[in-house]
Amino acid sequence: MWEFLQTYGPRLLDGALVTCAQFILAALVACVAALAAGLGRLSSLWPVRSLSVVYIELFRGTSLLVQLYWIFFVLPLFGISLPKFEAGFLSVGLNVGAYGAEIVRGAIQAVPRGQWEAGYALSMSPAKRMRRIILPQALVLMLPPWGNLMIELLKGTALVALIAVPDLMFVAKQINGATFRSAEAFGAALVIYYLLARVLITPAMRGLERAMARRLGRA
Repeated sequence: MWEFLQTYGPRLLDGALVTCAQFILAALVACVAALAAGLGRLSSLWPVRSLSVVYIELFRGTSLLVQLYWIFFVLPLFGISLPKFEAGFLSVGLNVGAYGAEIVRGAIQAVPRGQWEAGYALSMSPAKRMRRIILPQALVLMLPPWGNLMIELLKGTALVALIAVPDLMFVAKQINGATFRSAEAFGAALVIYYLLARVLITPAMRGLERAMARRLGRA
């Protein structure tokens, strides 16, 4: 195993860096899409609400793999061509964002009614009330389920190997095809994915939860 890591470790590390880049960019897309669609679900304007529902149901009701293939292989037929790297994180981010939108909606609706009424009493505009009062409290409720969603997003990035994005899984498949050392290639990939999830993502999300709780005086 040590000899295998000496030989192929640098390639696996390069693939892991691509996976990290895919994760970060997909997470940004997911957060923006989730916030926009979650707020859209609560909008009083039916076109905004309908568009949000269509996005959420479409991306939650179909496979991420199918969405990935549509964005990369089918959209060019309509004149929209995306490089494989951009198609990868965009498809993963939009898919996870649809699930996150329901978390956003539920967290906003879970904020006690008295907090909404306090905003009314202070004559705040709807946007200011949402920004200053509702969203900070809803964020504390969103973070625990978002931690699980971020781990699912990391695992979802493995599918971008199917459109030849040179991520960790793509590199592991290449090494396996060249050496037939499946246990070492995919075992190393498994360990790296686990470390990314448990050593980086989980502590970061828990730290963010504690920071937001302290900010709102809920520690």
